[in-house]
Amino acid sequence: MGSLNFISWFDKSTVKHLRLPFSFHLMPVFLFALSQAEMIDFKNTIIAFLILHLLIYPSSNGYNSYQDKDETSIGGLKYPPTVSKNLFFVTLLLDLVGVSCALYVSVNFSLFVLLYVLISRAYSYRKLRLKKHPIIGFLTVFLFQGAFTYLMVSSALTDFYYAVFFTENKLICMIVSSLFIGSVYPLTQIYQHQSDKKDGVITISYKLGYLGTFVFSSLMFGFASALLYYYFNKKDQIIAIIIFFSLMLPVVIRLLLWFNKVRKDSIHANFENTMRMNLIASACMNTYFVILILNRSFNWF
Repeated sequence: MGSLNFISWFDKSTVKHLRLPFSFHLMPVFLFALSQAEMIDFKNTIIAFLILHLLIYPSSNGYNSYQDKDETSIGGLKYPPTVSKNLFFVTLLLDLVGVSCALYVSVNFSLFVLLYVLISRAYSYRKLRLKKHPIIGFLTVFLFQGAFTYLMVSSALTDFYYAVFFTENKLICMIVSSLFIGSVYPLTQIYQHQSDKKDGVITISYKLGYLGTFVFSSLMFGFASALLYYYFNKKDQIIAIIIFFSLMLPVVIRLLLWFNKVRKDSIHANFENTMRMNLIASACMNTYFVILILNRSFNWF
C-alpha cells in the first residue's frame, strides 16, 4: 500500500524540481491564443490552463531534471536539490492526470497534450535525448513550445475543426509564437555551456557562442515583432501595435545592457542575469496579451 500513497511521492526535492513558478514563462503562448480566439468556451479555457500550467509543464520540467540530475543551476533553481526516484513517478502521475483531464475538454486537445508529453520526454530521455543536438533540440522547442502549443491551446478554447483552422491569420500567429520562443530559448542556455557539454549536450547557444546567442535571439525577436506588426496592421489594430512596442521597450533595453556586459566579460552570462532577463520578457509579454484579452470585453481600442 505504501507504493500507492501518491502524497508521499511529493517530497520537498520533487516539488522543487517541478518548478511550478517556471510555468509563468510558458504562459505567453496560451494568452496569445486566448487573445486571438474568435469564440471562447470559458470553462474549457480554465481547465486547459490548469492542465498545462499545473500538470503538463511542471511534469516536463521534472522529467528533464530526473534525466539530467543537474548539480549546477537550472531554469528556476539556482541550487537544485538531489533528484529522487519519486520525481519519476510524480511526472508519470501528472502526465496521466493531465492527458485524462484533457479528454473532458475535447479528444483533439487530449491527443495534442499526449503528443506534447511524448515529445517533451523524447527531448530529455537518455536513449533519444533530442536536446543533445543543437539544431534538432532548438527546432523541437521552437515548434512544440511555439506553433504547436498555439494549436493545442486553440483546440481547447473553442470548437476546433482542422479543415477551417489553418487560415492565414492562424498560421501567422503560430509562426509568431515559435519566433518568440526561439528568441528566448537560446538565452536560457547561455549560462550552461560547460555543464551541458560535460553532460554530452551541445546546445544551439554553445554553437553560437555568447555574442552569437544575443545576435540570434535578437533576430528571432525582430522577425516576430515584424510579423506581429504585419498581422495587426492587416487587421487595422494600430493601437495593439503601439502597445506592443511600448511594452517591449524594457525587454530591448535590458537585452542591450546585458549584451554590453557580456561583450566586455562573459562572466555576466550567468544564472542571475538569465533569470532576470527571462522574467522581464515573460512579464512584459504576459501583460501585453492580458491587455489584448481585456480589450475583447471592454473595447478599449
